[in-house]
Amino acid sequence: CPAASTSSTSDKQLSLYQLLDPDVLADPYPLYRRLRESDPVAWDPFLHAWVVTSYAGVLTVLHKFSADRTPASEQLAAMGLTSLQPVAEVMVRQMLFMDAPAHTRLRGLCSSAFTSRRVDHLRPHIQEIADDLIDRVIARGRMDAITEFAAPLPAIVTAELLGVPTSDHEQLKDWTADFAEMLGNFQHNPDRAARVLTSVQEMTAYFRAAIRDQEKTPRDGLIRALMTAEVDGARLSEEEVVANAIVTMVGGQETTTNLIGNGLLTLIREPAALKQLSDDPDIIASAVEELLRY
Repeated sequence: CPAASTSSTSDKQLSLYQLLDPDVLADPYPLYRRLRESDPVAWDPFLHAWVVTSYAGVLTVLHKFSADRTPASEQLAAMGLTSLQPVAEVMVRQMLFMDAPAHTRLRGLCSSAFTSRRVDHLRPHIQEIADDLIDRVIARGRMDAITEFAAPLPAIVTAELLGVPTSDHEQLKDWTADFAEMLGNFQHNPDRAARVLTSVQEMTAYFRAAIRDQEKTPRDGLIRALMTAEVDGARLSEEEVVANAIVTMVGGQETTTNLIGNGLLTLIREPAALKQLSDDPDIIASAVEELLRY
């Protein structure tokens, strides 16, 4: 595969690295169109990854190719990021980066812990958390939609879901932002490697302490459920509980914050759609699904 240092200008023009450009980020669809039409299965030398942009191609990848994308020691060394090996060791225990049969075993155990009943039980409390965040700003008549709502809401809810103190939600959010860099453009920010490593070490220690606390004083939550989950006599190791508590924390926060932020921005830019939603609240559920897809 070509190294970034030998990439041509055309490589960069077709790279998702361009999403860091504010103009491209504001309207990425011309870039997506060029990718689909010019090179629907492209090696991106700037992201060190294959980018597949056609629907049929994505289905093929999901069904036939390996999910094991954890950076190997050799890859990290080639990028000058050997220090991040401990992060890769956490990632390799997360089901995002596993193939069957390891993925099947882990998903079965996590599914037995992450039930729809657990989510339904949280639903009224999630509404209370959302209402409280809105109540804090409503008298002012304005708000920063990200810092005052979209960021704290999923952080508080994820803490509740995991069964850790909600007072820790700001720290959980900071760790999440750092870990998310490992799933994005971390190789272009080598100066951030030390912070990412520190955050992963602190997260690991935090969830190990949460497990010890659960052993002494059990409380409802996903950590307890992961600790006690059993399928056909199989249990999760402590390392697997920690790794998948981390991926739940990251997945539960990043995606929700971005959905709320991008969803509001889209509705502001599309006043007809915003009016349709205001006039007919019954379509909110399908609107959220469509904004998520968009």
